[in-house]
Amino acid sequence: MTLPLNGIKIIDFTHVQAGPACTQLLAWFGADVIKVERPGSGDVTRTQLRDIPDVDALYFTMLNSNKRSLTLDTKKPDGKKILEQLIRESDVLVENFGPGALDRMGFSWERINELNPKMIVASVKGFSDGHHYEDLKVYENVAQCAGGAASTTGFWDGPPTVSAAALGDSNTGMHLAIGILTAIIGRQQTGKGQKVAVSMQDAVLNLCRVKLRDQQRLDRLGFLEEYPQYPHGEFSDVVPRGGNAGGGGQPGWVLKCKGWETDPNAYIYFTIQGHAWEPICKALGKPEWISDPNYSTAKARQPHIFDIFKTIEEWLADKTKYEAVDILRKFDIPCSPVLSMKEIAEDPSLRASGSITEVPHKERGSYLTVGSPIKFSDLKPEITGSPLLGEHSEEVLAGLGYAAEDIKRLRESQVI
Repeated sequence: MTLPLNGIKIIDFTHVQAGPACTQLLAWFGADVIKVERPGSGDVTRTQLRDIPDVDALYFTMLNSNKRSLTLDTKKPDGKKILEQLIRESDVLVENFGPGALDRMGFSWERINELNPKMIVASVKGFSDGHHYEDLKVYENVAQCAGGAASTTGFWDGPPTVSAAALGDSNTGMHLAIGILTAIIGRQQTGKGQKVAVSMQDAVLNLCRVKLRDQQRLDRLGFLEEYPQYPHGEFSDVVPRGGNAGGGGQPGWVLKCKGWETDPNAYIYFTIQGHAWEPICKALGKPEWISDPNYSTAKARQPHIFDIFKTIEEWLADKTKYEAVDILRKFDIPCSPVLSMKEIAEDPSLRASGSITEVPHKERGSYLTVGSPIKFSDLKPEITGSPLLGEHSEEVLAGLGYAAEDIKRLRESQVI
């Protein structure tokens, strides 16, 4: 199978999660991603949260499949020379160093552009250039707080809450991948490379646009009618935490199912959309609610919404989450079981679609990882195991024209 990004060579100077998630996606689609790592140690996630001693951690393996690993000490003259040659022969350089790190290495944008005017330099940042926090170090939860997600997540009587979803890390990587592909298409038109950057704050904010919408509505109206606080609660001048309410204007909540007393995930998410009200009433055995003026419109239902959810929970009491969803789906009611990570890992549908895939690894045996979330009619990416540290150093250097004796010298001098 010919992959769309075949022929695109990427220098991957990223580490941890945001950058590696970006370059892994591009590798899945055919790019030759050369992960440049420090000799002897490599990406810090190789050793973080290990489950098997002295073997690359799952944190690393699940973010670096389909790549080649080149160890390189860029502080040494020979290392700089190799990097210069790589830049001349590559299409994209991706980095998530701290501000100014590339400049201090001697590879400013001007120098890279001089070596290869077609080079695209893509950067993950904490905050955008010029932001008053641009020098601040940013991790996942920091980004969620800075991007507005945490202040609007959780329950109204509790503190801000961060999400388990990597809104700051992997989400930023996905945004950067879009930017890189756009720059590649732009280069086809202009013949020139350019800088591309995505800040973690901006990537989180992009996913919180409905909350920015709500802030403007709140400023104008003083209340938000789809939030649980309406009509009996009070609103301040900032978007409140809405618990499990839906962000699109359709009331929804996480509701208990049979077994919730012992199973922390025996719940479903149930959404009440306007057009689905009649089917909901029929499914619950409450046909009288269809024409009842206290329930027949979304505005009329809102003051009673938690009474409605209580009635639904009573209906759910003798049904497992799977049984409930199997009934409700026949009525075209938006809902889902709350799935644990164990259930997701064992889900045959996710295995069949490639969303969850088992990958062999040279040292740890097979492991589960996520596959491509993007599905194509004529492309099914093959997910391969992550590289061992420096596994492809000799192969990459040979591709750059280095002879065997030169590679041996570079290894002995610990350049690679």
